[in-house]
Amino acid sequence: MSAGSAQSSRLISRRRFGGLLLGGIALPWRAYAGWAASGVDLWRDSPAQNPADGLPRSLPEAQGVRSASVLAFLDEAERAGLELHSFMLSRAGSVIAEGWWWPYAPQRVHMTHSLTKSVMVSGVGLAVDDGKFGLDDKVVSFFPDHVPADASSNLKAMTVRDLLTMRTGHDHETSGSEWRPLKTSWIAEFMKIPVVYPPGTKWVYTSAASYMLSAIVTRTTGQKLADYLRPRMLDPMGIRDFQWDVSPEGVTPGGNGLSWSTADSLKLGMLYAQKGVWQGKQLLSPHWIAEASRKQVTDGPYGYQWWIGPGSEFYAIGLFTQLSVVFPKHDAVLALFSAINKSDKLLALIWKHFPSAFEPSAVAPSEDAAVLARRESQLRLLSPLSHTDSPAAAKISGRVFKLAPNEQGAQTVKFDFTDDAVRYTLTDDRGRHVVTSGLGNWNEQDTTMTGARLHHEYQPDTMRVVAGAVWHAPDELEMTWQYVEAAFRDTVVCRFAEGRVAVDRRVNVNSHELKLPTLNGVLA
Repeated sequence: MSAGSAQSSRLISRRRFGGLLLGGIALPWRAYAGWAASGVDLWRDSPAQNPADGLPRSLPEAQGVRSASVLAFLDEAERAGLELHSFMLSRAGSVIAEGWWWPYAPQRVHMTHSLTKSVMVSGVGLAVDDGKFGLDDKVVSFFPDHVPADASSNLKAMTVRDLLTMRTGHDHETSGSEWRPLKTSWIAEFMKIPVVYPPGTKWVYTSAASYMLSAIVTRTTGQKLADYLRPRMLDPMGIRDFQWDVSPEGVTPGGNGLSWSTADSLKLGMLYAQKGVWQGKQLLSPHWIAEASRKQVTDGPYGYQWWIGPGSEFYAIGLFTQLSVVFPKHDAVLALFSAINKSDKLLALIWKHFPSAFEPSAVAPSEDAAVLARRESQLRLLSPLSHTDSPAAAKISGRVFKLAPNEQGAQTVKFDFTDDAVRYTLTDDRGRHVVTSGLGNWNEQDTTMTGARLHHEYQPDTMRVVAGAVWHAPDELEMTWQYVEAAFRDTVVCRFAEGRVAVDRRVNVNSHELKLPTLNGVLA
């Protein structure tokens, strides 16, 4: 059943549905707290629709899912210490559970990392159906200007299908973090990678293949992948407020670089669960979806840029466990953002609790629905801050520390204190960067203090950050910077002693190092 269409099952009444917002946290169904005891009928009329994302809402039980099952999943994830940022669960076209751990919120975009691949491949499917190219076309045929004079026979034999299935013949993965710092052609970089094996014979996951698929769409349509997808898929689904990086040669990276909302990830999964139909309109061909979502290789759990689950399930996944999981037999999708280094930890919980949670029809109402609603409204990642102070603040406020030579290119740091905040300024080879951290409160702002090597080599012009600071000792200040459009949380510990400062910066998750070398400075 497509999102927004009439529902055959009994759903929560539009008049009684609580689609409330409080403090940026979604409070679905707050209006029905205590409904089980009151005996009111919440099982009729059409579903309420959230105007922010255009998706209808329903009670879990009305769609054959016990709220207790969702609670059990959340409980076990919490006990395992897994850092979730958001989740949305849909069934039969309606959202039945959702939550955001503050300061994450429904309206925020979030880096998706390699979940991008499953969006990109939708554009490939559209271009193939439009007759722009075929799966057996040779990759080199699209880029004669980039083919090396000594190109190997294996490189010349590589096809679009080999890119789709990650059977390029490469013997190692190429991560997006390797190419992001480059200012030259990424197509040229791809052509340099040795094609060790005959294409189509060995599965090796690599973002380089995904980039080339996007480049082929651009070369054959004359449009960036994002622009090609807008009128054909994204706009009809109400996916508009997203950000997608562009390579130095004007190509939308097909393997990464996309930031969008949790609801957008959910919609992607719902479109595939609904065999390409959205609100009665066929956006993607059912044949393409069937091919993309089935196992295409013998030596890996992979389709066309989608991962294949243990049963009929398939999923889009990005680094640090950004997920859109499709349960096609149950017309259900689970989307979430998180900061988890090893995705298998969370996937194991998902396979444990789902799809067994999905019943064939509506189940009896339960008080657990109200318990789940309260739980969703109280999710929080950052704890409230207590106000702290130190006599050191007055001594160093406004004064500049000159840093010893370092590989980070950092030159100076400065601390400016007020009663309720500390303004931290760092100068480096890129310029001057500021984060203002609240003392006793969290402060939200845009900053050029990006992470780069601590953030999987992402270094946009600015990033949104929520920042707070605590004095742990008279000579030790700790600042926490939660980058709320990404998985990253930086902890910066500053230790002061006799006109000197030592600054240590670490991150919660990364593909490489988790801590930068200490910066040491003296008062100028």
